[in-house]
Amino acid sequence: MKKIQVGAVLSIAAMFLFACASKQSSSSTQTITSEVKAQLTMSPDQLEVKNLFETNCGKCHKLYDRSAFSKENWKPIVERMTRKARLTSEQGEKIYSYISM
Repeated sequence: MKKIQVGAVLSIAAMFLFACASKQSSSSTQTITSEVKAQLTMSPDQLEVKNLFETNCGKCHKLYDRSAFSKENWKPIVERMTRKARLTSEQGEKIYSYISM
C-alpha cells in the first residue's frame, strides 16, 4: 500500500513541477519576443544609444523605466549621472534623448 502512495505522491509532484516550469518559460519567451520586436523598430543609432544607456547606467544600479520620470525630471538626473559615470556631454545628451522620448 505504501508503494502505491509514494508513487502517487511522486507522480503528483512531477506534474506540479512540469506545470510550473512550462509557465515560466512561456512568460520569459513573451518578454524576449517583445524586446526583440522593440529592437526591430529601432534605428541603428537608437540601438547604439540604448546600449550606451544599459551598459553605462546599468553597471552601477538598476535601470529605471524611461516613463518613470518626466522629461523635465530626467534632465538633472542625466546631467548628474553623466559626470558621475564619466561620460562625455555628447553621450549624456544622447542618453537624455533616448530616455525622454
